[in-house]
Amino acid sequence: MTFFIKLLGTGISLLAGYAGTKVVDAAWERVTGRKPPKGDKDDVPTTLRTALTFALVSASVSAIIQVLANRGTQRAITRFAKTQDIV
Repeated sequence: MTFFIKLLGTGISLLAGYAGTKVVDAAWERVTGRKPPKGDKDDVPTTLRTALTFALVSASVSAIIQVLANRGTQRAITRFAKTQDIV
């Protein structure tokens, strides 16, 4: 069952990462009025400062999501182990 919980935690982490990316992109567009720098061919040339700021914000949100997902998975594994001991 622990494997299933870890697999579920990985799926939740992936979905949360995708949602976090969309939130950061929308917030960036709302605050700056421009599309986020992604390095696409259609991308408007951006300054180094803009690209670094976006990378910093995006990486921070990604790290927070990863920590929260890992903590949630560990909490679920611990809770499952305690219920196994009771039964």
